[in-house]
Amino acid sequence: MRPKVVVSQLGARMHYAVPRILQAHGQLERLYTDICGSKGWPRMFGAIPSSMRPHALRRLVGRVPYGVPPERITTFPRFGIECAVRRARARTLTERTAVEIWSGRVLSDLVARSGFGSAQAVFGYSGECLGLLEAARAAGLRTIVEQTNAPRGIVSEFFDQEQERFPEWEERVGRSASIAEYNALEAAEWNAADVVLCGSNFVRQSIARQGGPVERCVVVPYGVGPRFTLAPKKRRDGPLRVLTIGEVGLRKGSPYVMQAARLTRGIAEFRMVGLCSLSPQIQTLVSSVVDLRGAVPRSEILEHYQWADVFLLPSICEGSATVVYEALAASLPVITTPNTGTVVRHGVDGYVVPIRDAEAIAHAIHLLAHDEELRIAMAANAGAQARNYDLENYGRRLTDAISPEADYASV
Repeated sequence: MRPKVVVSQLGARMHYAVPRILQAHGQLERLYTDICGSKGWPRMFGAIPSSMRPHALRRLVGRVPYGVPPERITTFPRFGIECAVRRARARTLTERTAVEIWSGRVLSDLVARSGFGSAQAVFGYSGECLGLLEAARAAGLRTIVEQTNAPRGIVSEFFDQEQERFPEWEERVGRSASIAEYNALEAAEWNAADVVLCGSNFVRQSIARQGGPVERCVVVPYGVGPRFTLAPKKRRDGPLRVLTIGEVGLRKGSPYVMQAARLTRGIAEFRMVGLCSLSPQIQTLVSSVVDLRGAVPRSEILEHYQWADVFLLPSICEGSATVVYEALAASLPVITTPNTGTVVRHGVDGYVVPIRDAEAIAHAIHLLAHDEELRIAMAANAGAQARNYDLENYGRRLTDAISPEADYASV
């Protein structure tokens, strides 16, 4: 018998894919989250015309867990507003990490005090569910944590290396107390979990490097819904259009996007969509060769995929980047790295290049810019590969993995 599950999450992670899947399978007991556009007073903002909504309001209205009945959702909007304010004030990695620790602790406490209903299991996300897992375990429930990225210790290691290469891009962090606390928090979550879900082998291997419980780790690649599905399209006149979506910074490999743009000047044009917290000096440097669009609401992401000919994500350290799944669904050849936890097949759907290799990125762009037959074939292959990673297939992998009868050697 499939267990009923309580899901706890901050924000709209993967467009609420997990609670939507569990609801479709009859397994969702309750979704607990900070704030969303379909529950409580935020619903009233949906009546405001889109053209009149400020950016933050557009993002809030777009937070809708489609398919999950409002009566199965519990939100904590005052807490959600305070989270947003604290995140906006956090300027450095150290400050952002401190906010993550605080928000996860508060959310865990709110959910545990609200109760588990008739659930047999709880599902939380790394860095924000330790108290919840401990409370559920004490109540005899099955405990599941999704390790959304490589462990923070591994992320910090890669980040330190990038800061040596590009010291002016982001604040030098070192080994702050908050980052050490986050490392300990993740390790405690692994110990409190019956199952640790990993979006990729890269994440599982990273947990192993940190001495984590690999025997309880199961790799479950993600999936995305049909809203990102686009047919392969012919290239427009002019330079190849190269799109990157994600925070502009060292972890996402943004310096190598800039370098590749310089190496392919006149052949390709680059657009980066995502939060940019770089210094004005570095932003000016990047924007000399890349169109920086800033953060946009999820409801507006599709138009950027429609603009693009190719998708690029040269991340240094990820879990399994959702935007890569979206780009494949949009029939875009993808240039990425092994450290994105990618499902891209090298030479079939795009190119998997080494991290920190702008010349390899530029070479792949040259190939796609000068061989339209190759680009169209890869676009078609990308769309076909995406069908293996749609929500239906992700749902099957996910529900199999969290089942008490799961055989982790075969999932």
